[in-house]
Amino acid sequence: MAEPKTRHASSAAAAASSPARALIDDLARRLAAAQASEPSVAVLLPCYNEATTIADTVAAFRASLPQAVVYVYDNNSTDGTAEIARAAGAVVRHERYQGKGNVVRRMFADIDADIYVMADGDMTYDPTAAPALVDLLVRDQLDMVVGARVDSDEAAYRRGHRLGNALFNRITFTMFGSPFKDIFSGYRVFSRRFAKSFPAASSGFEIEAELTVHALDLKLRTDEVPLPYGRRPENSHSKLKTYRDGARILWTLVNMYRAVQPLRFYSLIGGGLALASLGLAAPIIQTYLETGLVPRFPTAILSAAVMQLAVLMLVCGLIVDAVSGGRREMKRMRYLELKALAPPPPDPPPVP
Repeated sequence: MAEPKTRHASSAAAAASSPARALIDDLARRLAAAQASEPSVAVLLPCYNEATTIADTVAAFRASLPQAVVYVYDNNSTDGTAEIARAAGAVVRHERYQGKGNVVRRMFADIDADIYVMADGDMTYDPTAAPALVDLLVRDQLDMVVGARVDSDEAAYRRGHRLGNALFNRITFTMFGSPFKDIFSGYRVFSRRFAKSFPAASSGFEIEAELTVHALDLKLRTDEVPLPYGRRPENSHSKLKTYRDGARILWTLVNMYRAVQPLRFYSLIGGGLALASLGLAAPIIQTYLETGLVPRFPTAILSAAVMQLAVLMLVCGLIVDAVSGGRREMKRMRYLELKALAPPPPDPPPVP
């Protein structure tokens, strides 16, 4: 008589456990799918004479992003940076053309990954923030996340660099409508689409400005996260030359403004020439209206020539604007050809 009751109890327990079993199976499937679709991450560290700090930088990024491959691109270092980085566990490669822009161009061309984390090899950026930046990129389906520098140590930023950074941030906002507070941050996370569609025309420290303008030109999805910026350790020195590199960055911004906003650029030049022409012509016109004579023919001819140049600038702006629109469309098509980053898996249902 007890056997039917036992069988009934076993059936009831199995029925009760079936929802839990189904939930466990569902979670297992989601976990397997998440692991299978986990994006590949590459940490990119461009370096030039960073022997003092490169080992600590590599170790910190390997600890923060254990699933990532850390690449160190040595740019003709003479202090053994490459050997130290290799001993620390990084994949070391070399770029013989001097300049950070040349290194970034080579890194983006060589490395194939879903997510790129770029930082400097001097331990001024916080490697422990990298997982949060990567998660933000994946969760919000972004193309670039910028780690905006917030210096907790006054000595971390040289005064000239601080003033120059504020000035160029303002210039970039005026030229391109940039929402970024730190366009020169070297701590960035990129999607594969961004890295593989980036033209990388710069050769030096102006590369950060080009990265920013590329995102603004294609209207890519971006975000900016304030992060602490540390002081360089002893015997580690900045490679940025305040005035020389500042002039190169300004020239690069002007060239990019001409390429990205040609109608505005040439219209500004044409407008200035038109005002100069009118300034030259004003007294001549006044004299003509009063006397019916044109007493200063050379000035009148110069005024007419300057006005012709103004009109020519406007025509050039219209032509180059059409060409720029075609280039932008080609870059956008190249961007869309690349595989997008897979969205994160949905949250599992609550356990009853």
